[in-house]
Amino acid sequence: MSLRALSSVSRPFLLNSFKTALKPQQPKILSSMLYRNYTSGAVPAGLGQPDMTKGPLYRYDTALPKLPVPTLAETCARYLKSVRPLLDDKEFAETTAAVQEFQKPGGVGEELQQRLLAKANDPKTVNWLEDWWNDLAYFGYRDPVVIYVSYFYAYRDDRLRKKPTQRAAAIIQAAMDFRRQVVDESLAPEMAKKSPLDSSTYKYMFNACRYPAKPSDFELAFDPAQNNHVAVVRHNQFYVFDLIKDGKMLSTADIEVQLDAIVKLAGDRKDPALGALTSDNRDIWTETRKTLINAGSQNEELLRKIESSVFLLCLDDSSPVTRDEVSRACWHGDGRNRFFDKSLQFIVFENGKAGFMGEHSTMDGTPTCRLNDYVCTTLAQNKIDHGSATVSSALETPKKLNFAFNTAVHKAIETSEKNFDELIGKHGLYVQNYEGYGKGLIKKFKCSPDAYVQMVIQLAYFKMHGVSNPTYESAQVRKFQHGRTETCRTVSTESVAWVKAMEDHNVPAGEKTALFKKALDSHVSYMANALEGKGVDRHLLGLRLSLKSNENKPAMFTQEVFSRSCHWNLSTSQLSGEQFDGYGWGEVVPDGYGVAYMINENNLSFNVAALNEMRPDRLHHYLKESASDMRQLFEQTLLEAPKSKL
Repeated sequence: MSLRALSSVSRPFLLNSFKTALKPQQPKILSSMLYRNYTSGAVPAGLGQPDMTKGPLYRYDTALPKLPVPTLAETCARYLKSVRPLLDDKEFAETTAAVQEFQKPGGVGEELQQRLLAKANDPKTVNWLEDWWNDLAYFGYRDPVVIYVSYFYAYRDDRLRKKPTQRAAAIIQAAMDFRRQVVDESLAPEMAKKSPLDSSTYKYMFNACRYPAKPSDFELAFDPAQNNHVAVVRHNQFYVFDLIKDGKMLSTADIEVQLDAIVKLAGDRKDPALGALTSDNRDIWTETRKTLINAGSQNEELLRKIESSVFLLCLDDSSPVTRDEVSRACWHGDGRNRFFDKSLQFIVFENGKAGFMGEHSTMDGTPTCRLNDYVCTTLAQNKIDHGSATVSSALETPKKLNFAFNTAVHKAIETSEKNFDELIGKHGLYVQNYEGYGKGLIKKFKCSPDAYVQMVIQLAYFKMHGVSNPTYESAQVRKFQHGRTETCRTVSTESVAWVKAMEDHNVPAGEKTALFKKALDSHVSYMANALEGKGVDRHLLGLRLSLKSNENKPAMFTQEVFSRSCHWNLSTSQLSGEQFDGYGWGEVVPDGYGVAYMINENNLSFNVAALNEMRPDRLHHYLKESASDMRQLFEQTLLEAPKSKL
C-alpha cells in the first residue's frame, strides 16, 4: 500500500449524536477470517483502565500502551542485518563503520535518540510518530491519490442481486448497519489474540473526506446526526438523498427506488467530469478546487454535500467481466465517475458486479476490510434487516447537485482527464487467482501462511529478475495508541540463500527445504518485532526527523544503501476475505510492483500492479510457477506420511 503522507492540521472529531436514530445492536460474528476482530475476552495484564463512559469500540483506546521507541542498539543491529543481503563485503564493511560511528557513546545517534525519547515521553504526545508519518506518508504527498495511495476491494458476485440498483441498495443497507454500530459505539473493537486494537481511525470512516491544500492536505469528518445523506454519481452527475427519515432507516426497497430514479434522471447524457479533478496532482487539485468554487455561488455548498455524505456510491455504466477487468475498474475506473477524496466509495457496475475504493490517508486497510467483509458476508448470509418490501409513498426525489461550470473549469477538467488517461495508460494490473492450494495445505506444511506467501513472492521476483531487492510488508501496530503500520523487511540473508537454491537444480530437496525453514523463521522473527513497534524504518525516520535544520546528516543517513534499502521494489500486504475476488493498489517506486495478496482456505490471490515496462504480466506468471514449485517440493519433504492402520 501507499508509503506516503499525514498532517499535523487539527481535525474535528466525529460527533457522537446518532444514537437516537436506531437502536443499538451487537455485532455478529462473520467470516472466520475476521473472527478475531469480533472476539472479546478478558483485558490482558498491562493495559490501563478502559473508559467505561464510552461504548465498546472506543473504550480501550486510551488504555492501550503508547508506541515504544526501540533502543538505538537493537535498531542499528537490525538495520545491519536487513541490508547485509543487499551488499557485497566492501559495501557492508563501509555501512558497518557508518553505523558504529552513529551509535557510539556520546555520538549523534545518542543525542537524536534522547530527543526522540523526549518527544515520546511528553504527556501531550499520544503517538510520537503520528504527526510526522501522516504528513510524510499521506497528506504531504503531492502525486495523485488514485493508484498511488488509494486501494480497492473487488467483491464476489451476488447471485441473488443481478440488477445493479438492487445490489447497490443492499450494499447501502448493510454499510449503514455497520455505520450505526460505529456511531453508537456498540461495535466491538478488533482484537489481536486477546488484546484490543486502536479504534481511533474509525472516526474517519463515514461522513469523511480528504481536502486538497498546500503544502499538505487535511481530513474533515462531519456530524453523522446532521448528515445522513448518501451521495450517488452516475454519468458524472452527482445526486444526494437522505437515508434516514423521521428517525428511521429507509428500507432496501425504498433505496432501490431512489437509485432507479437517479439512473432515470441521469439518462444517457454525461456531465463535465467534476470527479476527474480529484484524480490529479494534489497541488493542481488545490488550485482547481478554488477555480471551481469561484465559478458558481453554490459550488462550495454543493461540494460540501459530497464531502459530508455518509459515503459515495458510484453507479458505473461499464460491465467488466474478468478479474483483471473488475479489479482495474475498482482501482481507478474511467477516472471520471468518482470523487477520489471521499473516504469510502462503493462501486456497482451495469452488470451487477461490485467493489469498493478506499482513500488511505486516515485509515489503513484493516478497518475497511472489516467493513467490506461485514457488507458482503451479512448479505450473503441474509443477516441484514431490509425492512418492508412495500415502497414508501412519500419518498422525496433525489436532488441533483447542479454545479456551475465556466471556461476555466472546463479547461481544468480536460487537463485532469488527459493526465489521468496518460497515467493509467502506462500501467498494467493482473490478478493471479491461484487455485492449486491455499491456507489449508500451507498449515499442513506447518508453516506460517503469511511468511509462506511472502516466500512465494520472493521466489517469483528472483525467477524474473535474477536478484532479490528490498521488499516492504505492512505490519500492523494498532496494539498501541493511534498506531498504524511498521515495515517488515522481507529480504534476508536466509531468503536470498533459499531462492538461489530453489533455482539451482543441483541442490537436493532436503537442503532446499532446510533453507526455506530458515528463511521462514527469519521472516516470522522480523514480523514479530515489527508488530511490537520494533522494526527499523519508523525508528530511523524518527531519528532523522529529530535532526535540527542547521545540523548535518550523519554519514549513515547519506549512504546510498540507506535509501536503496527502503526503495521498495516490492510493496506487499495481506488482507484476506472469502467474499472478496480481488484487492490491491499501485507500485510505490517506478521500477517496482504493488503486490496485494489474499490467503484463503483453498486458493491464493495475488494482485500485481506496475508500469507496463516492468512487465507485471510476467511477475503474475512467475507467482503461479513459484507456488506450484513450492507445492511440488514441500509435498515431498514437509507432509507427514499417513499413519498406517493396524
